[in-house]
Amino acid sequence: MFSKACEYGIKASTYIALKSLEEKRVSLKEISSEIDSPMAFTAKILHQLAKNDILVSAKGPSGGFQIQKDRIESIKLADIVYAIDGDSVYKGCALGFNECNANKPCPLHDKFVVIRDELKKMLQNTSLFELTEGLEVGLTFLKR
Repeated sequence: MFSKACEYGIKASTYIALKSLEEKRVSLKEISSEIDSPMAFTAKILHQLAKNDILVSAKGPSGGFQIQKDRIESIKLADIVYAIDGDSVYKGCALGFNECNANKPCPLHDKFVVIRDELKKMLQNTSLFELTEGLEVGLTFLKR
């Protein structure tokens, strides 16, 4: 459903949020290791998230990535998805057609519209803070 870049973006943002709650910056190398992602690809994704004001990047020996602590609860997954993939996840066809709508639907169109609408609601109503809660106590994980 999400692009690989978006999956990594959500994981990276969640990890950065967790560390930011502890008032720590994290390096690209640490993020890449913690979410099991290629470093160069992760760097591009983090750059895109910084450009869209999801996270802050600082250069230098004590640099790294961080999310302002007071913003962690207000940043929604929809913000991250939009920063990386735009709104394509809300418009895509279940069977991959370039164009799929009620006028010329694919066989799954009517059922998939409901799923897309529910996904949109979930992304708009889920904050980064919510994702960090399970990580803090070991109930959820960012890699296997």
